Amino acid sequence: MTATPQQLADVLRPVKHVLLDFDGPVCSVFAGLPAPEVARRLREGLLATGERAPAGSEEENDPLALLRLISNARPDLTESTDAALAALEAEAVRVARPTPGSESVLRAAARSGRLVSVVSNNAGAAIETYLAEYGLSDYVAGLFGRAPGDPSSMKPNPRLLLEAMDAAGTGPEHCIFIGDAARDVEAGKAAGIPTIGYANKPGKDAKLAASGAVVIVDSMQLIADALA
Repeated sequence: MTATPQQLADVLRPVKHVLLDFDGPVCSVFAGLPAPEVARRLREGLLATGERAPAGSEEENDPLALLRLISNARPDLTESTDAALAALEAEAVRVARPTPGSESVLRAAARSGRLVSVVSNNAGAAIETYLAEYGLSDYVAGLFGRAPGDPSSMKPNPRLLLEAMDAAGTGPEHCIFIGDAARDVEAGKAAGIPTIGYANKPGKDAKLAASGAVVIVDSMQLIADALA
């Protein structure tokens, strides 16, 4: 069930630091360059260097999951595969679809004196490119993409969230994380940060609730209104 304005206001009242996932809450990264196409190009890149994709990778259409799979099966290919994916992500964000209400969240957080950090499994350079393209860089105090060449840094690992809090000098009691996947909620719980679940597709609300999201919304504008 979508949170009421009062529920959102109650959750956000103590918040001084908003940690925001990128793909979903800010934009749909692979809207213009579809995820299956990115995964296909990653596999083709391996073949072009004389390497075979690991077993099971032909069916994997999620580029980040494919990166994990390749890294687990062939650690020696992790760095080059991560770099190739980062380049494809940088291409994808130029034709990404902004999430309605996401810019309003950034502006409302700034007006209310709250810090915003973007914490994402996507490559930091791609996130930086997107924010610059849309003139949003000044609204983001910290940017924490996956550690280059280290897929284990990705959520549900809380590492990036912990780094964001450390950089901002904030504690979990003054933070909120906004994410659209169960792994986001799991990472938030591991870092001690409550998570607002953004259910941007049918069925996500149940998954986010089961994972432990404190409240669930189906619109980023609702969060922006509650921050104002």
